Amino acid sequence: MTADTDERQQLHSTSRGFFEKHSGEEAVRFTMETPSGYDRALWELMAGQLGLQGLLIPEEFGGSAFGFTDMQIVLEEMGRALVCAPFLSSAVLAVRALLASGDDDRCADLLPGIAGGTSIVALAFTNRQGQWDPEDGAVTAHERSGGWTLQGKRWFVLDAAGADVVLVAATTARGPALFAVDGRAGGVSTTALQTLDMTRRLANIVFEDATAAPVGEPGQADACLRQAFDAGLAALAAEQLGGARKVMEMAVEYAKIREQFGRPIGSFQAIKHKCADMLVEVESATAAAYAAGAAIDESSHEAGLLASLAKSYCSEAYCHAAAENIQIHGGIGFTWEHPAHLYFRRAKSSEMLLGTPTYHRERMLKELGL
Repeated sequence: MTADTDERQQLHSTSRGFFEKHSGEEAVRFTMETPSGYDRALWELMAGQLGLQGLLIPEEFGGSAFGFTDMQIVLEEMGRALVCAPFLSSAVLAVRALLASGDDDRCADLLPGIAGGTSIVALAFTNRQGQWDPEDGAVTAHERSGGWTLQGKRWFVLDAAGADVVLVAATTARGPALFAVDGRAGGVSTTALQTLDMTRRLANIVFEDATAAPVGEPGQADACLRQAFDAGLAALAAEQLGGARKVMEMAVEYAKIREQFGRPIGSFQAIKHKCADMLVEVESATAAAYAAGAAIDESSHEAGLLASLAKSYCSEAYCHAAAENIQIHGGIGFTWEHPAHLYFRRAKSSEMLLGTPTYHRERMLKELGL
């Protein structure tokens, strides 16, 4: 189900009001310093009041089966508010991987908990470069009489430290496969990483003969991981868009009230050009992000191409807007007390997450057969 224009406007306004109330700057600063990195009460409110974690989940598994572009609206507002929550990992990457696997039993087991906000599921599929390669061999799976076990390591896993279940991409004799692992089971060692962006948690995971349950048919996970990867890129692009629009608005507002030489700095040509450039980039990022989302909704063969295009463009647009916001604010923008640097940190870390702009331009060329 895809919402109509009025419903989307309502989703925008409802999400913005919710996150302005529950994820203001003070809440973000407090939450990012906590051991878990997210507010469990907020997470439960997101599920209980708005049903956000279940937007992409079919009704039969406890969700509301909205379209992908509808979910992007929520992520845009989350990016605007710097929400500290395992939404991208659990409600997007893990959900898309599970649904694409075609494993109804595993979906029935895991999706209701995600939709209800009672379970966090992480997807571990990136390599040492933070990119996805279906045949990287970083984790291998071995079938024995008692079931499957995993051996190896995954890097830069979103929200892995607090995950109840980890979906792990692994190599088998039959090809790429996806497995579900208890995040707190023996043989699973998680190491939290110190990152530039304190509002988003990453971790490395080592598997040493960890007991695992197959998700879907072993050897057939290439397609489902590709769908999850493309969904993650388009979702992250929407989140970056929300942050970029916010810092642009911050810069414009400050340019109106900050005076130098007896007049607002926004009257100077150099500042006008900075703000105009940001506006062009933000509007272009909007088109790119939602084009990728629409391609995913339509199951288009161009989904991978557009997802990489959106990720590469929105990454650079957000970084540029965040840097320009600091420049326009001047000295105050560099201080810990001002939120401008929080957005800059999120922008730079998001630029690297799930592959750099350079990586995605190369992926676009491959998608085009060049």
